[in-house]
Amino acid sequence: MSHANVLDPKSTALVVIDVQEAFRTAIPDFALIASRASIAVRGFEMLGVPVIVTEQYPKGLGRTAEEIALILPDGFTVIEKTAFSSCGGFQEQLRDKGTTTVVICGVETHVCVNQTAHDLIDGGFTVHVLEDCVASRFEHDKQAGLAKMKLAGVIPSSIEMALFELMSDSRHEHFKEIQALIK
Repeated sequence: MSHANVLDPKSTALVVIDVQEAFRTAIPDFALIASRASIAVRGFEMLGVPVIVTEQYPKGLGRTAEEIALILPDGFTVIEKTAFSSCGGFQEQLRDKGTTTVVICGVETHVCVNQTAHDLIDGGFTVHVLEDCVASRFEHDKQAGLAKMKLAGVIPSSIEMALFELMSDSRHEHFKEIQALIK
């Protein structure tokens, strides 16, 4: 049995928070963050881990960035929201699937990602944040958001760390595919 803070594919889900086109011009390195989120989505789906994608007020902020939208399976339903926390409407769905741990990424770190993390913790979930897959318009806001989440008990992680924890062994059937994905 592995440590409680190591991801288990049977009880984990990924939530991609508000990686939307309107942020492309506002957030430095947005294309890199969208690309990393795409890698996370592809890897988690490859490993059979549920993925949830949210959009904050898409009428004003546009749809999910094409780097992610283009790889979502046909019929995938993105959760639209106006609240900063992404939790409205999917916590029960996660519980029904046996999810106890939620991995989060997205924008903006200090607003929607932060509030989602706190609501998930309040809902009884263990939360990991992909630090290489979050962003804010300003670096100090990103750092403040990460610091606050860690103080609340969020576990820092990265895309590669999460994917390798989910596989747990180089003999995993998708190891070579995951390795190629992150290189």
